[in-house]
Amino acid sequence: MKKSVWISLLVLIATSPFVQAQSSTPNIVFILADDMGYGDLGAYGCQDIKTAHIDRLAESGVRFTSGYSSHPYCSPMRAGLMAVRYQHRFGYERNIAYDQHNMVMGLPKSEKTVASRMKEAGYVTGGIGKWHLGAAEPFQPNGRGFDFFFGFRGGGHRYFDVNLNIRLHENYYAPLEHNGQPEGLEGYLTTVLTDEAIGFIKSNKENPFFLYLAYNAPHGPLEAPESYKQKYSQIEDTKRRTYAAMVHALDDQVGRIIKTLDELQLTENTIVFFMSDNGGPEHANASDNGPLRGGKGEVYEGGIRVPFMVSWPGTISAGQVNDHPVMSIDLMRTALELGGAPIDEKLEGVNLVPFLTGKQSGAPHEALFWRMENGTDYAVRSGPWKLAKARDQAGIQLYNVDEDIGETKNLASERPEVLGRLIKLYEDWNTKNIAPFFPGYREYHERLDEFYQSISAPL
Repeated sequence: MKKSVWISLLVLIATSPFVQAQSSTPNIVFILADDMGYGDLGAYGCQDIKTAHIDRLAESGVRFTSGYSSHPYCSPMRAGLMAVRYQHRFGYERNIAYDQHNMVMGLPKSEKTVASRMKEAGYVTGGIGKWHLGAAEPFQPNGRGFDFFFGFRGGGHRYFDVNLNIRLHENYYAPLEHNGQPEGLEGYLTTVLTDEAIGFIKSNKENPFFLYLAYNAPHGPLEAPESYKQKYSQIEDTKRRTYAAMVHALDDQVGRIIKTLDELQLTENTIVFFMSDNGGPEHANASDNGPLRGGKGEVYEGGIRVPFMVSWPGTISAGQVNDHPVMSIDLMRTALELGGAPIDEKLEGVNLVPFLTGKQSGAPHEALFWRMENGTDYAVRSGPWKLAKARDQAGIQLYNVDEDIGETKNLASERPEVLGRLIKLYEDWNTKNIAPFFPGYREYHERLDEFYQSISAPL
């Protein structure tokens, strides 16, 4: 073949849409589990639940042992993800109530979302699953940067049912929505969400895409297909049995996502993030936070340290275990920088890829921070040290979580110099925060009930 013909073919291949996507910016897939315990994956020591596919993500990339959520429960953590900064900066540190008529309660319009930024960078953006950032129309995901949305706006959902005749405070029976249009539910919700995610990937395989796949599993209600529950008939605790079935079902669906990327030859051009939104509420859903103290809703490790992994075969070496403290916000900051999206000075978090490829050494952060209820509870992690102020204990606690992961020995009186340094770090960080701008969902419903009880229509 003549040299000129070879050159023409190479030019044609290089300019084809599919090859452009493969050779330029990577696809981003962010998979979020809901209320999964730190010890509920094989990669983190779980013995009684099979999680081969999620474990494969860890094996093919990096498993973080000190990966954290920015908040110990659902909605504020997601606000931090979408805004790519601490949610405390804009007063979002409570779980939001489901109210389709409240035009104020939601992710503030002042916060430009990661989806909007990725869209500006040329990405097709998809959001699937749990939103939980405002139920009213101004907060609908398609208006916050997502080209495609399929899921629900509340904080949870039944796994088999949509029922318009049942009204609960948080409306777990609400219709699903497809780009703002209501839809029913046929099948098991975890599987249905995966179907939509695979459809999104296949439809956009020739373009760089950003996929935010926020499962509500294994958040309550505890519901799983019978075939999965039968796999765990040996577990005597009925809650744990159903929880195990839900996690196994979720793992199989993550496996379908991985398989789709493999079949479309997108694996090496796609970075996959996986984490839980917060620690497991052990008593509520029978999750297991392993050696960690506490659980969901607490600033102890069990509430904020979560399964956390990154996989990008061909770029990030497989089989890594990273002990440096990192946070959920870092993953979205990583996505923005990999995608060449707009970055401004108010954004926070760190691009983790240079640390994972060896281009940069050391710890990504000097310190990480948490705050609940305008400071009634707070925490700081700096190196091995953890400061915790929690409502269940008087005074400020200090732990060396490298040596005492279960936070059993309070060293505050023994290491006053460390305690003072962490207090100063927290005070400096907290000066940039504002008070919460809406009540929590329980208080909100109580106020509504009081209002309705205070009025009466004439007979």
